[in-house]
Amino acid sequence: MNKNPFGFQLAGVVVNDSVTREAISREQMRQFLKFVHDDNCYCKYYEVVYILFHTGMRISEFCGLTLKDIDLENRIVNIDHQLQRTSELEYIVESTKTNSGTRKLPITEDVAQCFAAIIEDREPPAVEKFIDGYGGFLFYDDKCMPLVAMHWEHRFNNMVDRCNSIYKIQMPNITPHVCRHTYCSNQAKSGMNPKTLQYLMGHSDIGVTMNVYTHLGLEDAADELKRIEAPLLARKEIEKKPEKA
Repeated sequence: MNKNPFGFQLAGVVVNDSVTREAISREQMRQFLKFVHDDNCYCKYYEVVYILFHTGMRISEFCGLTLKDIDLENRIVNIDHQLQRTSELEYIVESTKTNSGTRKLPITEDVAQCFAAIIEDREPPAVEKFIDGYGGFLFYDDKCMPLVAMHWEHRFNNMVDRCNSIYKIQMPNITPHVCRHTYCSNQAKSGMNPKTLQYLMGHSDIGVTMNVYTHLGLEDAADELKRIEAPLLARKEIEKKPEKA
């Protein structure tokens, strides 16, 4: 829905943390990325899949990106709008989902390389299409209209179906939304500060971010203890060695 049909705003909403947020394991993510990278049909979408898994962007935010929003030199992506298509098939550019959704997103070197590859391979339309003053979108369809969330949903469904038709080990349902939550889950398991993760995800409510942390289990706790213990053990080993003259 593009707008709230009711004349009031909900207040005091309690986040339901009893439901595990959609995410796949790191191993499943690696396997799926490898499949897309090696597949003759879908390898052209590898950079997009990699970016979504490693930035946590909403798919509408990704679709709304223009060339001006990507700063490869400083490795920053500007997110202050999103591209939508209404039920009447009208293309519109809206502000981000929440005020917190507007953010400067730092990206890693490998993500920057993916953006660079997309920009290099980008074929601008014969007539650049402007929507609500925005132009220079990254991907277009055969009618020279920018791709929207629905297009990528279909592509992901087709990629998963093809992967499962080839390999015995079946992939779960993977969508751009699953990529976003997988990124969030991976960062939480890596020990990222919740407030930092809230900013990167563009969550307006820290409770939404903390929902990921509430589902960390025994294995995650053990890994965190090992991570903290590692430098202590290294220091002890150094102290045991006799000092050199």
